[in-house]
This record gives sequence, C-alpha cells and structure tokens, in this order.
Amino acid sequence: MIVKALEQYGIDRIFCVPGESFLPILDALHDSPIQTILARHEGGAAMMAEADGKMTHRPGIALVTRGPGASNAAAGVHIAQQDSTPMILLIGQVAREMRGRDAFQEVDYHQFYGGMAKRVFEIDDAGDAPEILAEAWRIAMEGRRGPVVLSLPEDMLYEEVAADVRPLPAQNPAPDISAELDALASRICQATNPVLIVGGSGWSDAAIAKLEQFAIHADIPTFVSFRRQRLMCSLSPAYGGDLGLGCNPAILDRIRASDLVILFGGRMSEVPSQSYTLFSLPKPQMPFVHIHRDAGEIGRVYTPDLGLVMDDEESVLDGLLARVDAVETTPRIDEAHAEYQGWTTPLPAESSTINMSHIVGWLRDHLPPEAIMTNGAGNYATWLHRFYHFRSPQSQLAPTSGSMGYGIPAAVAASLRYPDRPVLAFAGDGCFQMTMQELATARQFGAKPIIIVVDNGIYGTIRMHQTRHFPGRGAHLTELINPDFCALAEAMGGLAFHVKHDSEFAEAMETALTANRLALIHLPIAEKW
Repeated sequence: MIVKALEQYGIDRIFCVPGESFLPILDALHDSPIQTILARHEGGAAMMAEADGKMTHRPGIALVTRGPGASNAAAGVHIAQQDSTPMILLIGQVAREMRGRDAFQEVDYHQFYGGMAKRVFEIDDAGDAPEILAEAWRIAMEGRRGPVVLSLPEDMLYEEVAADVRPLPAQNPAPDISAELDALASRICQATNPVLIVGGSGWSDAAIAKLEQFAIHADIPTFVSFRRQRLMCSLSPAYGGDLGLGCNPAILDRIRASDLVILFGGRMSEVPSQSYTLFSLPKPQMPFVHIHRDAGEIGRVYTPDLGLVMDDEESVLDGLLARVDAVETTPRIDEAHAEYQGWTTPLPAESSTINMSHIVGWLRDHLPPEAIMTNGAGNYATWLHRFYHFRSPQSQLAPTSGSMGYGIPAAVAASLRYPDRPVLAFAGDGCFQMTMQELATARQFGAKPIIIVVDNGIYGTIRMHQTRHFPGRGAHLTELINPDFCALAEAMGGLAFHVKHDSEFAEAMETALTANRLALIHLPIAEKW
C-alpha cells in the first residue's frame, strides 16, 4: 500500500540504501514501476532525493534503514530544510514492542529530526498509513516547503491493511491579496530606486519568465539570493547579479541606496544578508516589502512595511503587471546589468597554470543554456557563481545550506532526470571526497555527469578563515594528501583527464561532452583558497 501510494502520487524514482528494517518495502518495489536507485551512502541517497525534489517541484523520496542509516541521511534532510525543498524521508524502525529499550540501531526520530524536519511521523497502526502518507505530502508541499520524516516500525510493515490509498489533499483556495497588491503597486510607482531580491523554492518556469517580464516592465533591477541564479537568466537586461559569498560591492551599494526593497519568495538568511549587516534589525532602514508562501516567514527576521502571503509567484506577478504601467526607458536595470557584466569579466592570468575564471568563462561560452551545473561547498564554488551564465530555470543545483559533498549526488540525480542534458558537477578536492563513492551509483544506473575537481590540496575555505583569525598557526590542520583522482574515476568506469593548463581544458571538456558517459576532469590549482 505504501509503494502503491507513491506510484499514485506520481513518484517515478526513489533513492535508497537497502536495509533489513524495511524488507517488505523492498519486496513491494520489486514489482513497482518506480525506479529504485541504490546509492552507496545514505547521505548521498538523501542528497539525490533533495536534488530531485528541486527539479520536479514535488517531494523527493529517500529510503534508508534505522539508526546509522538515518543518521547518515541527516545531511540531506538539513539541506532540504535550509533550501525549502519538498522531501519525504522513509526510515526503517525497530519493532514496536522493542521501542524504548535501546534496541539494535534504535533512534528516537522525533527527537533526532524534530528541529530539522517540518514534521516527524511514526506509523504505529498500519491502517493509519494512507492518511499519514497524504498528510506528509501536504506538509512537505505547503507554505515554506521542506522535509518530512516517516518512521516505519519493522513489524508494522508486515501487517495487512484493507485501506485504499488516500488521495492527495486538494489545494486551499488562493488568498485574496488584492489590497496588498494595490498597496505594493503604489509603492513601486512612487519609488525612485526600487530593487527586487528573489529567492526561495517552488518557482515554476512560467513564473520565472513572468519575473523577467515584470522587472523590465517596471525597470526594477533584480538580484537573486544565494545560490538561486536559476531564477533569472544571467543575460537578461534586468539581471543585476547574486547576493552570495564574495558579492559584487556594487550590488550592496545599490541595495543600501534603494528607497524600496522587495524581497520576493526568499528569507534573506545569513549569506544573502551579508551576515545580517545589509539591513537594520529588526526594521530595515528603507521601505521593505516581503512576499512569501508562508505567513510564518514574514516578519520572522525583518519586520516589513508590507507583507504578502502568496499562493504562487505567478499570480503575484500577473497582479503587478496589471497594476503597474510599463516604463518607456530602463535606465535603472541598464546600469545594474552593466555592473554585473563588468564584475563577471574573466580575470587576467596570474600564473602559467590554471585560471579558474577562464575555465568557467569557456564553459559559459560553449555550454548550451540547458546545461545543469551542480556544486557543494567551498571557495572553489565562487568561480562558478561569479563567472558562469545561468540561462534556464533548471540550470542550477546548489545547497544554500553550504553542505560539502552535495555536487556529486545532485549531478547523479540530474543526469538521471535529464539524460539528454549536459550535467557538470563542480567539487573541491575535499568536497569531492565526501561523496565520491556515488560515482559507482552513476555507473550502475547510467548517469553521465562530468565531474570537475578543483584541487588545491587543502580544505581551502577553512584555511582562509584560519589564516585571517590565527595567522601562521596550524596550517597543517587543513592540508590534504589526496588520491589519484583520475585513477579513481577510471576505476569507477569513467573517463578521466588531468588538466595542467588553461589551454588543455577545451580539448578535455569537448571530449567529455561528446563521450556521453561518466567523466572526471582534474584541475590542480596553485591558489590555497
């Protein structure tokens, strides 16, 4: 019944590390059209499910065993929580009569996941499973989207039930925000230096297209939140850049000089707010409007002058397009986009080896718009985010949580979801080694990502902070003795290329793209951070 419910809810793929705590689920999957992807680590399975949730706009499904398996999956659940990604994690549990005795691999999931997941359920009565599954789906998708955990006691799974699959709950009627849209339109018309900051999850392709239309229509420079570049084409005349790490100072100056900030869909957490220094707390120093799907997020950090609880982004944009007259010229977005273009011009070469701005510049000039870029966490990612042109809604998978190891599992999930698109994972040498075993998953299930390993032999971000705070001390605590990455990729069944100079990259990349198989490009760089 549980597997049948997933089928009827439209799930076509789950990500799993098998365990004896849910053998009946595995048996049901044997006859199911749902594809079961066997990951090599529960963290990888959960990250794949989270990435799939980002791409499909429905809950990504991960299935892991109790205790150690559930603990390993926590990294993926945390990413889903911070990134507002719908996800359902199914976990095996000890038999009901054994609970509370510290049984083999027992964990209290309410305590373990209570502060991370939107809700934690344990299905005690098999007859309640249809209702709980539907409720879990609703909670994952409503308001600020996020992860839900379902604990499945082992003995419960063997019980027979007569209950049918419960249909997914109907959506509630959209709230009437006509008055709020009137007020916002009036503020936009009166402002001389308005800006849009967009973020969050759940944006449809149609809403993203409407966002660009409205920004040009009203001449409002638009900035995306941390690792949300997919929300506006980088080549759009309205695009001003991203509020990420190493942000363009011109963006911060423009926002601080604004007389109307519209935060649309996002939360303005630590990174985009520049460690909560961009705006005064709790009341920003300029007129501030917050539009979000979840009423609980409005005013949670910043007290807005106007808050709008939306049902979806597209209806808000339709309302604004109907209320705000089109401008005749666009000096504001023209200036902001020119600042973005200057900031993203590749840097002069400082050595005779690898210049990462040139590497990323080659990718943006040669990859098609539908290419998908993934990354984990580390200073290496700033090259991708600054110099690449993200040009389609599905072009980016990156964790706002700053989780290392994300890029490889996300690339596997993306290649399976979009087998005809180029999928590239950027990873530092430390980041790559956290989930490099998922290359075996890629090989087994026919995923074909291209992995670009940026190798400086250290945990570079930590070295940077270490040097700033404790100069000259303990540098060896971040140094890495790395394996032969090319030999590792070949052992996993992939192609491998060792690139020592910018001039060698194009040939390696073109070969990898035309090979249509798993590949790795190793880039040793001299920079220590």
